[in-house]
Amino acid sequence: MHQMTLAEIARGLADKKFSSEELTKVLLARITQLDPQLNSFISLTEELALEQAKAADARRANGESGALLGAPIAHKDLFCTQGIRTSCGSKMLDNFKAPYDATVVAKLAAAGAVTLGKTNMDEFAMGSANESSWYGAVKNPWNLEHVPGGSSGGSAAAVAARLLPAATATDTGGSIRQPAAFTNLTGLKPTYGRVSRWGMIAYASSLDQGGPLARTAEDCAILLQGMAGFDQNDSTSIDEPVPDYSASLGESLQGLRIGVPKEYFSAGLDPRIAELIQNSIKELQKLGAVIKEISLPNMQHAIPAYYVIAPAEASSNLSRFDGVRFGHRCEQPKDLIDLYKRSRGEGFGPEVQRRIMVGAYALSAGYYDAYYLKAQKIRRLVKNDFMAAFNEVDIILGPTTPNPAWKLGAKNSDPVAAYLEDVYTITANLAGLPGLSMPAGFVDGLPVGVQLLAPYFQEGRLLNVAHQYQLNTDWHTRTPTGF
Repeated sequence: MHQMTLAEIARGLADKKFSSEELTKVLLARITQLDPQLNSFISLTEELALEQAKAADARRANGESGALLGAPIAHKDLFCTQGIRTSCGSKMLDNFKAPYDATVVAKLAAAGAVTLGKTNMDEFAMGSANESSWYGAVKNPWNLEHVPGGSSGGSAAAVAARLLPAATATDTGGSIRQPAAFTNLTGLKPTYGRVSRWGMIAYASSLDQGGPLARTAEDCAILLQGMAGFDQNDSTSIDEPVPDYSASLGESLQGLRIGVPKEYFSAGLDPRIAELIQNSIKELQKLGAVIKEISLPNMQHAIPAYYVIAPAEASSNLSRFDGVRFGHRCEQPKDLIDLYKRSRGEGFGPEVQRRIMVGAYALSAGYYDAYYLKAQKIRRLVKNDFMAAFNEVDIILGPTTPNPAWKLGAKNSDPVAAYLEDVYTITANLAGLPGLSMPAGFVDGLPVGVQLLAPYFQEGRLLNVAHQYQLNTDWHTRTPTGF
């Protein structure tokens, strides 16, 4: 059962080959047995899962149907779940039980999805390796000595190890796509505003976006269908009709114009990954796609702009964690200032503290214009580059990451080296565009991803291209040894 995709589970449940309760029990037992190797879960919700599974079986018995009805998933531990710990991978929120469900959690529950638990993540979603979590690093199932990517590494590792078929995740600068590339999954960051951020604990509000992580584009289409849609509780949610993503998966790629930016193939890209990307391009050409070289001239400025904007927004968002209203509170504070200082000093880890300090500095008097305002101007230039490119092509293709997954601890002493691994992904967040990573091969036994970017609200186009590619390749079917 654990090898089935979401689509296969939906068909099996519809054909009464097994019940949701049976499947849920199998997967909960598998998580209990195998997750100690991976550390991909922070919380297991066995009682809730079995209750939801029984309810889903009852709904099916009454004639209801739906691709997510009875399907087991997990949520990244920054989606608020009523009455269940929502820690954001932090000591600060270790004791926080959300009083309500995030919109994404509520929508998927209404569709009948079964929540198996909450997955591990970089603390407050800040990281590219899933090593900054208060609950310890997550291991990559393809090689337990390597990182799974971050910040959604728990969701990625769990799905890659076949502990469950799909999971929710979030992407602020590549945190869905990079873990997908590192663990041989398909991961989609939707257009900014396509998925509600209400109840999703914020890192950088103008960049964060929730999305699906699964093994196939078909599964991502199913999960995104349940997640997407306008939400009046979220001021950044966009009132745009949600198409039937699964219905568009059979479209031909004949004549599809694919742009390949020359800036992607620089000295920083591992030549073995470059070769796999070229192989993917040839595969898509066989399916009728037309390849065109394009340019994104301001890409070189994206990382410095991102690492001003994101920490600036983080410093503002995380100011609410002060030891007074909720979250970690220090013991026996001398006065209010001591309470603030020690609660935040004890509650936040080194990476979060680093980003808060960078952000507070960038927003301070005398530096706002020099750093934050200039970074926002660069952001606009990055967006303009994409708008110009999409006048010539339908999608943009390139590597998801410049290197395969690195060893645990390899970049801990050099945070900037880890930041540079986001070079291909952060531009989509700065521009608010949808992006997808899909499996494209292996380097030294570690998975490699190819990234696709599309114009606003063209998630269906990305999913269709990935689906057609996966119908003609088998990278996404590979399973890590031992799982």
